[in-house]
Amino acid sequence: MKKTQLYLLVAFSMCFVTKSFTQKGEYDIVNGIGIFGGITKVNLATDNFTTTEGDGFIGGFSATVEIPHRWYNMSYGLHLSESTISILGRPTALSTTNEFIDYKIFAAQLALMAHIKLAGSYVTLDLGPMLQYNSRLEFKDNTQEGYYINNYANLLATDISNISQFNLNGAVGITAGFKFLKLRAHYIYGATNLLKKLESEDIDTSGGDSRFKGNMSMLLFGAMVSF
Repeated sequence: MKKTQLYLLVAFSMCFVTKSFTQKGEYDIVNGIGIFGGITKVNLATDNFTTTEGDGFIGGFSATVEIPHRWYNMSYGLHLSESTISILGRPTALSTTNEFIDYKIFAAQLALMAHIKLAGSYVTLDLGPMLQYNSRLEFKDNTQEGYYINNYANLLATDISNISQFNLNGAVGITAGFKFLKLRAHYIYGATNLLKKLESEDIDTSGGDSRFKGNMSMLLFGAMVSF
């Protein structure tokens, strides 16, 4: 169901993507379409849990408004990603053996980006906001569903699955290359509290902090083909 919602969002967004050429003053404004893919490094910055960085992949498309005689370009696009977030836990409440619990998270990000021209259109500094819809945390290994989360006495791994699903991110990075092929490195940071929804859940937080705060961060490395 969650993947279906993401695919519907892709189809809906693509209805608004066009490629056109219009005249404004003495120069052309060119709307181009780019398709990209890449790998990600994802982490959850929080004091509630002990986490470690996980891997993932990302893909999507963007529509870029290229203005030759201005110091910036603009683009909007849709990114789809699947990543791993790992949180330290233990098999039983009294166990002294620790093990990272791996969760999967799917996300769709609608981005509006400004591209500041550092070397024409060949190298740009990219920055802008992203609206994110993400899935709940899903187990990569279902045998870990009964594990307990470290830093808490009785908090189960299943108890923290229902995270906030609408979030706002900020992104900054560099894009470099030629018109038809460019490489991209972006850092994306969650401006909103991904764990906020857990405070309204009926869960046992004994032994730890009952207030939850966590911000997701993502490093993106990828390539984009434009046409």
